[in-house]
Amino acid sequence: MPVEPRRILALDTATENCSVALWLDGELRVRAQMSDRQHADLLLGMVDELLREVRVELTDLDCLAFGRGPGGFTGVRIATSVAQGLALGADLPVVPVSDLHALAWRAWQAHGWRRVMVAMDARMGELYALACELDGQGRITPLAEERVMPPGDLHLPPGVWCGAGPGWAAQADALAEVIGRLDGLDDRLYPDAAAVASLAALALADGTAGIDVAEARPVYLRDRVATPKRAKPVA
Repeated sequence: MPVEPRRILALDTATENCSVALWLDGELRVRAQMSDRQHADLLLGMVDELLREVRVELTDLDCLAFGRGPGGFTGVRIATSVAQGLALGADLPVVPVSDLHALAWRAWQAHGWRRVMVAMDARMGELYALACELDGQGRITPLAEERVMPPGDLHLPPGVWCGAGPGWAAQADALAEVIGRLDGLDDRLYPDAAAVASLAALALADGTAGIDVAEARPVYLRDRVATPKRAKPVA
């Protein structure tokens, strides 16, 4: 059943861009800071600051949205666990949002691009990538499943495409031929909580319901996110 959301708190820590956003009847308030390893320390302080600024309690919110990945393993876990904790305490539904979709939404908002190949650095010489088409309101239609891939596997679908995301800069040499065929490129864009909040609002307005906090799951794409150390031989 469609819902006109009034108050949404959104979190995103999937990349270096640690951010929190508050959607209030279509107006966005945002706190963001670039950081490699301080997301856990920054996130709750940003939440408290935003809520105090507008004199809103967690229990006044309609739902809590979070960037569910893909992205950095630790960062995706932080956003998911904090969203679970806050939503559970306030008895709120949660709305997971793809960070690749959030990146495409940012490219649409910043440049008006309607066909965007997003790419994020997945480390280990790989990328998270997805081709997205957007309508005039920013609703996203992905053209394939989200993937982690070597840069040599990234191919543009037929037609005119633009590129967005830090993955393009991280693998610029390997992607040089593809970059030469883009109609536009912004490799400085990251997904953020404002995009997460906006996409959650669109989903709710279109009838997608928030889920129970117990069902909230991060998305990593890699089956093995860590390599176990090999046991030392016994002398």
